Amino acid sequence: MRSLTIVILSLLFVFILSCNSAFTPKPTGYFKIDFPERSYQTFDEPGFPYSFEYPSYATVSKNIDAEDNQPYWLNVEFKGFSGRIYLSYKSVNGYSTYKIKQGDSYKDSLVKNSFDKLRDEAFSLTYKHTIKASGIVDSFFSPRPGYAGMYFYVEGNAATSKQFFITDSVRHFLRGALYFDATPNEDSIRVVSDFLETDVKHLISTLKWK
Repeated sequence: MRSLTIVILSLLFVFILSCNSAFTPKPTGYFKIDFPERSYQTFDEPGFPYSFEYPSYATVSKNIDAEDNQPYWLNVEFKGFSGRIYLSYKSVNGYSTYKIKQGDSYKDSLVKNSFDKLRDEAFSLTYKHTIKASGIVDSFFSPRPGYAGMYFYVEGNAATSKQFFITDSVRHFLRGALYFDATPNEDSIRVVSDFLETDVKHLISTLKWK
């Protein structure tokens, strides 16, 4: 009987020690992502004022607003990564319809797209993300004559990680933004964002005005 008591007490002692042992949590991890081999195809639809190359693992769809005022806006969709590049095109010195607030309602207003207005609008739309972004770094680029613009690195937990605009300053102005259909988390989307950045820059370098 005494031996049984000793065994039970010993087991109880070991159990108590094991409950008080140090616990080492595992570090946060994410699913491994297998990236496809890079290859490109050309978007060159008749009537569009520009063409470019985009990845074979992406699709291009038109992004036309409800009133059909922006026929040259596109989405480059990366469905396998839940991401897309929004492309919005406006003609320099052309006209665009904007919603202007008047009292409690909005009224359509036709506004001339001067180069200065389009440039300032591109900066404004990017820097709206400063609420969530930990930093925004802009970089000037000019791949060849007639093509120049700004590339924006948006750091932190913002909805977009890369944005840009490219223009010839007299006729064409194209703005692009890379977004993901996910809760903004820099750590979880960084790998995919960095992979797609090469495709964003390839689009820029192969862009051609018509």
